[in-house]
Amino acid sequence: MKNIVIFASGSGSNALNLTRHFKHSERARVVAVFTDNPQAGVIDKAKLEGLPVVVFTRAELNSPGKLDDELASFSPDLILLAGFLRLFPQRWVERYAGRILNIHPALLPAYGGKGMYGDYVHRAVLAAGEKEHGVTVHYVNAHFDEGEILLQRGFTLKGGESLDEVSEQIHRIEYDLYPEAAERWLDLHAL
Repeated sequence: MKNIVIFASGSGSNALNLTRHFKHSERARVVAVFTDNPQAGVIDKAKLEGLPVVVFTRAELNSPGKLDDELASFSPDLILLAGFLRLFPQRWVERYAGRILNIHPALLPAYGGKGMYGDYVHRAVLAAGEKEHGVTVHYVNAHFDEGEILLQRGFTLKGGESLDEVSEQIHRIEYDLYPEAAERWLDLHAL
């Protein structure tokens, strides 16, 4: 059984979706949720699912020490960033190399990088008049949204869609694609 740890900064809809996806799995289970936002909706969602939640500060994230030990205590085989808005520390990128995935609401490499998340991405895509939009799951490296792509799924923009319509379509894709990507990672790392 593989242990999955989720990092999130916001509402936690993807974290909840992943938790429920693996709830009865014989391959993997979500064992903890980490968040840098003490007001994040993910906290209540995780607690309702019976998961331990670790809330930490930016200083703790950026400094080796207690947080490293807390993460290690869950023996993560796979770390899933689900709306985590901070750059993952280099020490963790190295320690957990090839075992950290992130989901991004765009077809990378387009519309990635610092500050490009959620509606900021969708506004940029719509403003540019793009004909295609979608979601990417990629490995995490030392830079925002630049890791090797594991899976992508797109859809055609017809023009005239509202921000809410685009956001809703992206969420539908995310809820299918992220569990699929995690399952693919498990397939690639089966023992």
